[in-house]
Amino acid sequence: MKVIAAYLLAQLGGNSNPSANDLKKILNSVGAEIDDVKIELLLSQVEGKVINELIAAGKQRLASTTCMSFGCTNNNNNNASAGEQVIDVVEEKKEEKKVEKVEESDEEDFNFSLFD
Repeated sequence: MKVIAAYLLAQLGGNSNPSANDLKKILNSVGAEIDDVKIELLLSQVEGKVINELIAAGKQRLASTTCMSFGCTNNNNNNASAGEQVIDVVEEKKEEKKVEKVEESDEEDFNFSLFD
């Protein structure tokens, strides 16, 4: 993450094509540990790509991953966005928990004492 952050900081600073040395300078300035393998891996993966397009693609992937982790599907409501589906699933889980709590309280309602 810190290598990616350093890359983005270099981009924001106006360096459209940061080198490994540029990233090392940024990481050194904050006292972070430098991992040359991770720096080279990142630079090889972003070489020749526009950072705005990479961020947009990442957001798209993250949205689908979040929906998948909550078990969202488009079968129930084709017009619902991923965010709306996530909210629906969370609300259903809350309702299930409320029902379970009510059932537990019924079992605990015995009117006797061990010392009577």
